[in-house]
Amino acid sequence: MATTAEIRNGLCIRHNEKLFQIIEFQHVKPGKGPAFVRTKMRQIESQKVLDHTFSAGHKIEIVRIENREYQYLYQENDSFIFMNNESYEQVNIPLKMVDKPGFLQEGMIANILFHAEEEMPLVVELPMYITAEVTYTEPGVKGDTATNSMKPATISTGAEVKVPLFIANGEMIKVDTRTGIYVERVKS
Repeated sequence: MATTAEIRNGLCIRHNEKLFQIIEFQHVKPGKGPAFVRTKMRQIESQKVLDHTFSAGHKIEIVRIENREYQYLYQENDSFIFMNNESYEQVNIPLKMVDKPGFLQEGMIANILFHAEEEMPLVVELPMYITAEVTYTEPGVKGDTATNSMKPATISTGAEVKVPLFIANGEMIKVDTRTGIYVERVKS
């Protein structure tokens, strides 16, 4: 068992029988009363952020996690299949574990967070940006550029994103996978 003195950003702990990752923390020593550690933690399973305050010296259980790169291969029934490029070991990831599955592309490298002792996958992190082809979008209306208008477009992964009016079918665009927002047109 560790104490609150060992809390740092990125640390994974078990709290109330659930796994949390510390996003940020602040050690506070008020003029009156005991010291405490104010934390912002993300629950690994649900990705919900929780503010929690630990009293100084409180015992915490540190969980060892590892971040590994895996290549996305394909979807099979109710899971995604990823492969470790070094050992060629394949791992099945349940559909619900991938936050934005609409942005998965075959051959894409993703980071998978593993519980080191149990060899259990916890979180799948997609790359920050993907480049995809616009497979369908309505043509922009000529002269409708006075405002920063956006229109829906379907990209090659099957996801729908909002793009500016000047984007046409067949163009390559860069999309932020965290927000699903169009970033820029990619020149080929």
